[in-house]
Order: sequence, then structure tokens, then C-alpha cells
Amino acid sequence: MKHCFYNETVEFFYNNSRKELTRYWRTKDVLVVALGLTVSVIVLLTNLLVITAIIINRRFHYPIYYLLGNLAAADLFAGIAYMFLMFHTGPRTAKISLKTWFIRQSLLDTSLTASVVNLLAIAVERHQTVFTMQLHSKMSNQRVMILIFCIWVTALLLGLIPSYGWHCLCALEKCSSMAPLYSRSYLTFWAISNLVIFLIMVVVYMHIFIYVKRKMTRMSKHTSFHPRYKETMISLVKTVTIILSAFVICWTPGRVVLLLDGLGCKSCNVLAVEKYVLLLAEINSLINAIVYSYRDNEMRSTFRRILCFVCYRNSKYTPTVVKLNTTDRRTLSQNGHFTVDSSI
Repeated sequence: MKHCFYNETVEFFYNNSRKELTRYWRTKDVLVVALGLTVSVIVLLTNLLVITAIIINRRFHYPIYYLLGNLAAADLFAGIAYMFLMFHTGPRTAKISLKTWFIRQSLLDTSLTASVVNLLAIAVERHQTVFTMQLHSKMSNQRVMILIFCIWVTALLLGLIPSYGWHCLCALEKCSSMAPLYSRSYLTFWAISNLVIFLIMVVVYMHIFIYVKRKMTRMSKHTSFHPRYKETMISLVKTVTIILSAFVICWTPGRVVLLLDGLGCKSCNVLAVEKYVLLLAEINSLINAIVYSYRDNEMRSTFRRILCFVCYRNSKYTPTVVKLNTTDRRTLSQNGHFTVDSSI
């Protein structure tokens, strides 16, 4: 019969995994917490702005924007989770209970997983929209809500599994180095799951990239196409490149480090880069808001209206009703989805 260590302290498991646990604040600890809190606050504000814009502007009440809003919600949650971590790290780690430690880690795992799975859902939606030349996805609001629900269920399952059994409290030899209460097998599973999602995203976006590039090559042989269309196609290529590059830079190091720790690599000094790769993954939550929202002209104008609300408090805002007809020109907006040309 296995002996479990449910009554032990966090320090006991850190000593077992040979992970350093400080008793006093070092300069490095202060810098990490200060930088982490700064990033968290910026992530919270930017994504809250995105969510508010999508709620108040009726032009954003379409499937793609609901997914963008859910991505912003996931990133907002990631900012809260990372802030919670910053208040329970450094010398404070030794003082927290096992339950608090599991909450700290579950919040991070759930939020980061929700962000990644949501990115995959947006990639698939972008792929469908670009290849079918639609104004918006044909997905109904009900299906979007079901998809969003599935995203959060998946994230919660992956984030809460360790708290309900997939830990090393009853098998100390299986404890990981980075997360001393987690089983190495769980870290391996989580890292591989995220890497699979990452590879699918790469394939989807590369397919979009290749399609758009070929489309531009064919268009360049004709002089009859509208210059605006070429301009927006080039913008789409830039956006796809930024999305893919940001995701690779921010997520790959963390997934690789987790995988190495999960596989029990003895020669890999994963603890030396642990905090930095986690911060890098958190920064992606800020980049998401910029790439997916700030490159949209309508979204930017909505942001300005929100930020200048005090200036307009004495005037009533009446949303502009856009009447569409058969002569409307449809082009790709800067964030890669089709929209009606606002110059008409």
C-alpha cells in the first residue's frame, strides 16, 4: 500500500525535487515579480478593452468576434492567474498550503490552455472564411457558444486533473523539478497536447499563407483587379506571419522545457529558465490582443470611443446603420476577415 504525503508542506516537496526555495527576497525575485505584475496589469487592461469593444459595438456581433472576445477572456483570465502567481511566489511559496499551490498552478494551466485552444479555433475559422470568400463564417451563434463552452471544458479538465489525482503526493520519485507536486507524466501529457495543437495551427496558417501568396501571384498577372484587394491580401500575409511568429516565439520554449522536465532529463537545467519561459507565454496574451484586434480599423475606432468616453459624456452616441446593397465591395480587413469597405 502506497504512503501518501497529504499532510506535508510545500517545502517538503521542493526539497524532494531539489528545487530552490528562498526564505528572503533577492534582487532577482523582486525583478521577476515587478515585471510579472506589470505584464499582468497590461494584459488585463488591453483584453478588458477588447471585450468591452465587442460588447458595445453591434458590428462585432458575429462568430469571429465572439471567438476573439473569448480569446480576450482567456487572456484576461491568464493575466489574473499570473498575478495570483506573483503574489504567491518567491519567499511566499514556502508559506502557502498544498491546496493554495494546486490552485495557483491550476489557474495558470487552465488559462493558458484556454488561450491556446481558442487560438486554434480562430485559426480554423480564418481558414474557412478565407477559402470560401465569405463575409462572415456561416457558423450560427448557437454553435459558437457550444464551441466556446467546449474550449473552457477542455481547459478546465487539463487544468484541474492534477488536483484530483494526477500528482506525485503518493509517488515522490515521479515528482517533476519545475512543479514539485506534479507528476512528470502529467507534464509530458500537457506539453505534448499543447505541441499537437501548436503543429495543427502551424499547418492551418501555413495553408492560408500559401493560398494567399498564390492568389497574389495570379492577380499580379492581371491589370483588372482592384488595387484595394491586393493591398488587403498583402495585409493578410503580414498578419498571418505575425501571428505564426509570435506564437512560435512565445510558446515553443515553454512547451519544450516542460517536455524535457516531464521526460526526466537530468542534464537539462530547466529550473534556470522556468520563470522566463512562463513570462514569455504570458506575453503572448498581450500580443494576441494587439494582433487580432488593434489591426482592425473598426476595432481601433471603438477603442478610441471607449477611452474618450469622458469627452463624449454629454453627447448621446447613436450607432451608424450601414445599409448594404448589391454594389457593396467586400474586401479583407487588416486582421484577415472579410468586411464591407467603409469608404463607400
